[in-house]
Amino acid sequence: MSDVILECQNISQQFQDGKTIISVLNQINFSIEHGQSVAIMGASGAGKSTLLQLLGGLDNPTSGRVLLKGNDFSKVNQKQRGLLRNKYLGFIYQFHHLLPEFSALENVMMPLLIAKLPKKQAKQKAMSLLIEVGLENRVKHRPAQLSGGERQRTAIARAMVTNPACILADEPTGNLDETTAKVITDLMLGLNKKHNNGMIVVTHDKSLAAKMQKIYELTGGKLVLQ
Repeated sequence: MSDVILECQNISQQFQDGKTIISVLNQINFSIEHGQSVAIMGASGAGKSTLLQLLGGLDNPTSGRVLLKGNDFSKVNQKQRGLLRNKYLGFIYQFHHLLPEFSALENVMMPLLIAKLPKKQAKQKAMSLLIEVGLENRVKHRPAQLSGGERQRTAIARAMVTNPACILADEPTGNLDETTAKVITDLMLGLNKKHNNGMIVVTHDKSLAAKMQKIYELTGGKLVLQ
């Protein structure tokens, strides 16, 4: 069985601005395997978040295709896409996107409940992940009662709780101070190594990128290995 989790083949993305067509991504080929960690860097507006959206099946490329565990996103409907994402991918964002009315534990349980796992099992798995990220004493707290670092740890636990094949992270340390950012970086890499998933991180943070196995620069619509 192939170790490739996520692959894009000749993907291009264009947007129309009035009569002008803007080319953001141009014939990009890329893949990631289990256990790999990859950073994607580039100037603001280079298309990093656009690429991540395409890799996550959250948008369609103008041309080319994205395959998740061999499944072509363009060949499945929206419901099937959602099921594939929930099964194989975990998402971490700069702003944690936790649900404010729910506790840390309930937020982490959510992907498992969506996947129809019984509530008792979902609670056990979520609790296990919260312990892994050092939040065993904060499980009943709502996001507003947590620090920025604790909220991001909760978001990491939520992304990892389904045991995804690959984590997609968009500026995961961008909203944190330097000390907290280092803690979050080390936590993510530790979990990546322990669980042998793939990890793709879009970041401006050079110290975070330096800890990844591969660094790509997105420039002129092309992905260049550094």
